[in-house]
Amino acid sequence: MACPPTSDPRARYLRWISDRPRQVVLQPTTFCNLDCSYCYLPGRAVKNAMPVEVAAAVARSVTELTDASGPPVRIIWHAGEPLTLGRVRFAELLAPFESLRAEGRVQHAVQTNATLIDDRWCDLLAVHGVRVGVSVDGPRVLNARRVDRAGRAAFDRILRGIGALREYGLPFSVISVVSRESLHAPEALLDHLTALGCRSIGLNIEEYEGVNTGRAVPDLGDAVDFWARVLTWSHHRPDAPPVRELDRLGSYLRMTRDGTRPQWEDARHDPIPTVTANGDVVLLSPELADTRTSAYDDFRAGNILRQPLAAILADAHRLRYVTEFLTGLDNCRTSCDFFDFCRGSQAGNRYFEHGTFTATETAYCRSTEQALVIAAADTTRKDTTA
Repeated sequence: MACPPTSDPRARYLRWISDRPRQVVLQPTTFCNLDCSYCYLPGRAVKNAMPVEVAAAVARSVTELTDASGPPVRIIWHAGEPLTLGRVRFAELLAPFESLRAEGRVQHAVQTNATLIDDRWCDLLAVHGVRVGVSVDGPRVLNARRVDRAGRAAFDRILRGIGALREYGLPFSVISVVSRESLHAPEALLDHLTALGCRSIGLNIEEYEGVNTGRAVPDLGDAVDFWARVLTWSHHRPDAPPVRELDRLGSYLRMTRDGTRPQWEDARHDPIPTVTANGDVVLLSPELADTRTSAYDDFRAGNILRQPLAAILADAHRLRYVTEFLTGLDNCRTSCDFFDFCRGSQAGNRYFEHGTFTATETAYCRSTEQALVIAAADTTRKDTTA
């Protein structure tokens, strides 16, 4: 569906990006107890912790942006290893949101490497209704690049944390970074993740992001083969946990079939406000947080201690990187055959690969959006001609 042109900067912004976030990412700490070789976080060795005042300011902002009749805003604790704060401090950060959570206006989620999870952490997460996402890259051989600062493998500690979640009965999802090694072993990867007892699987093919710029990304042919094998595995494992990327493609195809695809095409990008440990707010991509560049004023849209989110979002159309991203979306819409499905994809990848947001195709586009569609089309074609 073509978007009508407009000369009004705010109207142009709202044509592409929602005025209300569906999720807000909070960085409780910049520090991570692991030192994975592909990590994109530039400050993961620094122990900056979010003051309670920042969390309270976010809670006040979310109060202004939501009401009890609408869907809850997801508060995602991420962009470092949140559990390194310790239970007492993490509980203090959760406390300002409790009345909102009780009213059904927020839903907490945490992305963790699980190495610190024990029964006491499970108690805290359960009490606050925190949904858990675990970062794990598959069986031991495929998880080898998840190491601590002494270079020791984290695999056994991750499994111990997952075991605590399972014994407690706390559901969890998993996200795996797909390296060049696991790209050629999707069945082993998926079999292992399924055996962990997770409720869903997300597959992030390694990409240029943040300070992770030294590894070669897969070519399109390898990515197509990977997704084709994932599709085949999923077809033969109907009781396995859903794969996030396949679910997204399935939603698009179902909406195309039943005539509701305009809802997909009209859906606007989430501004994804990311609040860093010191209260600075970055928009469009959590991966931009803590990235230093004078050209974009470090991507700061404001600071939550000085401005509420509503005011920061109201001025978002004035930010250089945001306006560049809008141009990039226009460029994608007019030049890419896959745009109807991907809707312009990720802002951060454009910057980290091209140094600008007006660029179009990225390695992420090829390996996760285009390759998935091509694999599905090829798989369907084989099924119908067999």
